[in-house]
Amino acid sequence: MRISFKAWVLVAVAVVAGLMAYRVSEFAQARGQAPAAAPAAPAPAAPAYRAPRTADGKPNLNGIWQVLSEANWDLEPHAAAQGPVFALGAQFSIPPGIGVVEGGTIPYKAEALAKKKENFSTRLKNDPEIKCYMGGVPRSTYMPYPFQIIQGTGTIMMAYEFAGAVRVINMGKATEAPTDSWMGWSNGRWEGETLVIDVTGLNDQTWFDRAGNYHSDALHVVERYTARSADTLMYEATIEDPKTFTRPWKISMPLYRRTERNAQIMEYKCAEFAEEALYGHLRKNPIKGDLR
Repeated sequence: MRISFKAWVLVAVAVVAGLMAYRVSEFAQARGQAPAAAPAAPAPAAPAYRAPRTADGKPNLNGIWQVLSEANWDLEPHAAAQGPVFALGAQFSIPPGIGVVEGGTIPYKAEALAKKKENFSTRLKNDPEIKCYMGGVPRSTYMPYPFQIIQGTGTIMMAYEFAGAVRVINMGKATEAPTDSWMGWSNGRWEGETLVIDVTGLNDQTWFDRAGNYHSDALHVVERYTARSADTLMYEATIEDPKTFTRPWKISMPLYRRTERNAQIMEYKCAEFAEEALYGHLRKNPIKGDLR
């Protein structure tokens, strides 16, 4: 039987490769080294975190939580910048942030983007935070102030330090908002380890951040809170507003538990701090005294 030249070449290559492997193993043994082992199989993935349970068997999210990000200054990626009050120097400057928007950019309609830019230029006068208005949803979650989750069976309460805002999340049959409001109308449900809150009935008086990102009264927010460790939650919010944006978009960030021994929500009634900004222009000029 005749063997083709190509077959001879393949046999020769196999023989040479075998001899080289044998010599490498022999050399390693001569130096007291074990031959190289085959690559190990990848380790199995660690199981997902499972939060402690409440009395009714649901994930226990009770606690005082706070963000550690620059989202309240600007949801999108941004560089450090001078603040709107030059006299305050660095004290009111804008810290840089990597952004929390999935994809990096909020998908504004063209005319809505122009309004956002106008908001930024007039932010010292028009940002609702300056007026001590409640932060709304989702902004109240990532303002630089703590908030508390108080978990019941039929309802869950969220109490925010800024402006004393409060939300009550209905965990029963979903109901419709009776009217628009600052904090909206919240219907919640559990999806495994995740608390999902569907928020409607939001007015158009809140902003998303100090950069002027805003919405209309058609805003619809779906929030997701998932415990990822004993002291962190992952927060996600999907935002839909067909009057303002070309498509729904999403933000996400971790929330951290305040673990101080005496951690608590303090009173921060800021309305009196905003009186001059809101009503100073209405003050009557003082009457000049009689100089006689």
